[in-house]
Amino acid sequence: MAEQPEACRRTLEALVPLRAEVVARYAGRRRVLFAARGSSDNAAVYGRYLLETHAGVPGGLLSPSVATHYRAPLDLSDALVVSVSQSGATEEIVATQDWARGCGAATVAVANVADSALVEQADLALVTQAGPEVAVPATKTYLAQLVAMAVLATALAPEPDALDADLRRVAEEVERLLAADVAAAVDVLAEAAYTVVSGRGLMLGTALETALKLEETCLRPVRGYSYADLRHGPISVVAEGAAAVLVSAADGPMVQPMAELARDLTSRGARVVGTGGDQAFAGAVDVALPGPDLPETLAPLGSIVTSQVLVERLANRLGLDPDNPRGLAKVTATEPPKEK
Repeated sequence: MAEQPEACRRTLEALVPLRAEVVARYAGRRRVLFAARGSSDNAAVYGRYLLETHAGVPGGLLSPSVATHYRAPLDLSDALVVSVSQSGATEEIVATQDWARGCGAATVAVANVADSALVEQADLALVTQAGPEVAVPATKTYLAQLVAMAVLATALAPEPDALDADLRRVAEEVERLLAADVAAAVDVLAEAAYTVVSGRGLMLGTALETALKLEETCLRPVRGYSYADLRHGPISVVAEGAAAVLVSAADGPMVQPMAELARDLTSRGARVVGTGGDQAFAGAVDVALPGPDLPETLAPLGSIVTSQVLVERLANRLGLDPDNPRGLAKVTATEPPKEK
């Protein structure tokens, strides 16, 4: 986790010069589709929102099983398919990229390993510069993927360099948030019977990644929801003994709804931990954690760090090893190994 500021700087330095190549691969296409699993899928959620809200480019998420199990012959001649895998070795994602090319798509790989199969077989590779990650849960490789998503989306935006000044500040914001005091939030989550996590819009991927990290690292029952999905039913099960973690940017159209959600969850008996947001949001939660001083477009690159610190501290409180969670592997495998 502590290596993330430098990983961010290195990745920006390596990928920003590739914007023109991204534009070249997208030429003649009308949409961008992402193929990913696990944490990489959460990074792709951010990439999709940023493409649509900042670049004005339609985005979507592919279902890898459509490629690997159904083998559906889709017409992807109007699509740029971005395959995201930290290792670049997840067989399902490699196979999905190959299928997408066969369906007429242009392909871009986002991976942290330069000599991986995903990178070698893509039309263009955005190789993140996180360096080897020894811990099983993705932290610096995930952040580097978010940087790659930002570079990809800004490349296709009308003004590619419009966010560059803020992008250059991400590393220092990450460094600041690594020192976040999360003790009060750890107390809330350690005592909770169950936890829900929610975010909205550009922050949805951060919410889903926070929920995933809490569940796989701390071995607690956790559900990650979009704001809308939580509102449309599951909120009814929130009661005394529950904890909620809400993530918000400091600006943008979603801040006020997130503050309203915090007040609603509190009225139902939940104890609410909030990351980021504005003063109204901080006043509506039980424990307010710092978020990044970044615009909503880039807030996910900082807010996830606060979540990482929270998860690491909670795992230690629970007597668990945050670097090697039970039952978790570094390379995602969605199918059991075949018997020989």
